[in-house]
Amino acid sequence: MQNTINNDLKDCLKTGDKFKLSVLRMLKSALQLETINKKKECLDDEEVINVIKKQVKQRTDSISEYEKYNITDKVVDLKKEIAILSDYLPEEISEEELLEIIDQVFDTLKPSSMKDMGAIMKKLTEELKEKNADMSKVSNIVRQRL
Repeated sequence: MQNTINNDLKDCLKTGDKFKLSVLRMLKSALQLETINKKKECLDDEEVINVIKKQVKQRTDSISEYEKYNITDKVVDLKKEIAILSDYLPEEISEEELLEIIDQVFDTLKPSSMKDMGAIMKKLTEELKEKNADMSKVSNIVRQRL
């Protein structure tokens, strides 16, 4: 996956796409920092995906802050950055499939109160490990059901 990002970075240099180039440079820096932190030669694909998810989350959080202060030009740029970064993430699990998995976990664990939230989230994390799911969204759905 890192090779794909590096190749895309080179393509941006050739084509002159400065916006995408800056986003990929920021991503590459984040990946290098993670490589240093993990004391590894190279990150595996799962670690790269986690870094990209963190980058997307940071930008999503920033969007809500900029929207509070009505700074629309920054919001537009951040949304473009998220779109570029999202191209490197696996396709997210569908809403129906997510709800089906949550239903199965609820049927298995039969929670009775919010005290069961930890056990439910632990089980859902295991179930959704291979799938790309927004765990904050999952947490909100579970809270509503409890």
